[in-house]
Amino acid sequence: MTATIHKIGGNRAPSLEPMFKLVAPGMNKVNAVILDRMQSEIPLIPELAGHLIAGGGKRMRPMLTLACAQLLDYPGDRHHKLAAAVEFIHTATLLHDDVVDGSDMRRGKTAANLIFGNPAAVLVGDFLFSRSFELMVEDGSLKVLKILSNASAVIAEGEVNQLTAQRQISTTEEKYLEIIGSKTAALFAAACRIAAVVAESGDAQEMSLDAYGRNLGIAFQLVDDAIDYVSDGATMGKDSGDDFRDGKVTLPVILAHIRGNADEQKFWRDAMLGNRISDADLKHARTLLQAHNAIDDTLDRARHYGQRAIDAIAHFPNGEAKSALTEAVEFAIARAY
Repeated sequence: MTATIHKIGGNRAPSLEPMFKLVAPGMNKVNAVILDRMQSEIPLIPELAGHLIAGGGKRMRPMLTLACAQLLDYPGDRHHKLAAAVEFIHTATLLHDDVVDGSDMRRGKTAANLIFGNPAAVLVGDFLFSRSFELMVEDGSLKVLKILSNASAVIAEGEVNQLTAQRQISTTEEKYLEIIGSKTAALFAAACRIAAVVAESGDAQEMSLDAYGRNLGIAFQLVDDAIDYVSDGATMGKDSGDDFRDGKVTLPVILAHIRGNADEQKFWRDAMLGNRISDADLKHARTLLQAHNAIDDTLDRARHYGQRAIDAIAHFPNGEAKSALTEAVEFAIARAY
């Protein structure tokens, strides 16, 4: 995989374009469901939800549901509503996260909570969670309901786990991986797995797609946490350095702290406690991360999990869907380059 991170097919950077093309007809149906179900007689609800839902974003999670269904040659249409449910869960968590984090930007726009207020953002997030569960119930599968409801609970647990680890420089790599496995990877895994349930493909296929999504989700978050220190707000769609200023102890910080001398470790302790958060401090943090290869090693781990994702679908027949799913992994990692 390492050899294909920068170029695929010899001269092309990895892209989500193959997946966009693969799932375009299905995503039109998913988007129609999303537009319909975000409506309410209370005008503020569609206005606030639309600010985020219509405000960009790759819709990667629902696209994964559709792509996995195509990988299994599923001929039905149940997955369209379920993919919309997945996107509602994701959007609800974003609304809640921005309130918790005090974020200024989301998807390159002003965060909804800054425009509409924290109470409205939380309540509309609750509304979208409720809509997602309506869609699950309409599907009629208790197994699908169990998978997606469990993922919702695990995501919430992951967010609380992250909150308790915030500003704790003693956070271990194991604890960090546990957090991102819950708050990010759980929904990736569920989005992929439900395709095998509706296609009635059996437990083995379910778990293969679960493993694909889970490992992709971990790789995706590792890259996000790395580029928070090396990218800019326009590229990321949120403020650069947010994690640093919020005292989020992500893997780059964990690695730099462990490898640093006494003075450097004190800097990280002070920074994570919120006492060293100026632009100059952020610049110093980036220097330390570079000196201790913390960003490179975080991306190495992302490549490792990316390879695990690709390996999880190796036994599926070759074709457009498998190729698009493979390139989605490569794209997720190439975002850092």
